[in-house]
Amino acid sequence: MKEINQIRNLSLWIFFIPLTAINLCLFIAVNYHFLENTIFTVDQIGRSSFTIPYLDGSVSISRVSRTYPAFLIFKPAMILTALLLYKYWKTNNELINSFNNTSGKNYKFKIFGIISAVFLTIHSILLGVEFDIKIFKLLRRVVLLSFIVFEIIAQGVLVYNFYKLKSKIKHLFNGNILKCKIMLVSLLIIVAFISLPMLVTKGNTHLKHLLEWNYFVGVILFYLLTKFFWKKTT
Repeated sequence: MKEINQIRNLSLWIFFIPLTAINLCLFIAVNYHFLENTIFTVDQIGRSSFTIPYLDGSVSISRVSRTYPAFLIFKPAMILTALLLYKYWKTNNELINSFNNTSGKNYKFKIFGIISAVFLTIHSILLGVEFDIKIFKLLRRVVLLSFIVFEIIAQGVLVYNFYKLKSKIKHLFNGNILKCKIMLVSLLIIVAFISLPMLVTKGNTHLKHLLEWNYFVGVILFYLLTKFFWKKTT
């Protein structure tokens, strides 16, 4: 089925583009001296000493990606990812329609997924735009949180739809990967609820940053699993 092949290809791009972008921004922040005295001299705010934020949480994704020249990488990468997400959720909707012998039905995962892609685009545009207004800073946090919430909901609903269809389409997918996706989404939801009290209070900065980097990888890991979820079709 052409939809399955499209989804397998899309999922790889959705995983690798943002992962590459944030780590390239991190590399620039840590190795800012390489770009000294060039047109790409790193902004002071975007500079960092050596760190592995996945382990020590010394710096946030926002800090390493919102300043020049890192935003030249981060913003286009996230906007491109958002476009790919739109295509991903739209194609999955078409696939589920074909499995259920329906036509033109918009499933909830498509709606939530596209909304999450819109919020990712807005977040990418707002990142690095500095206004000394508290409400603007709050807006950026709300937009980012909305992306995560709608993304997790979309992933969960999609997995649930595949779970309901598993006996009908078991020849097309890997059952073990389905279990992995269920566990991943469940873990992301549990971690979100457990960490919420910490996120809305001051302090624990390094722990928040550590959670941010690893949670981001967890969210996009869903798409890497998608690559191995579907069997190749002709």
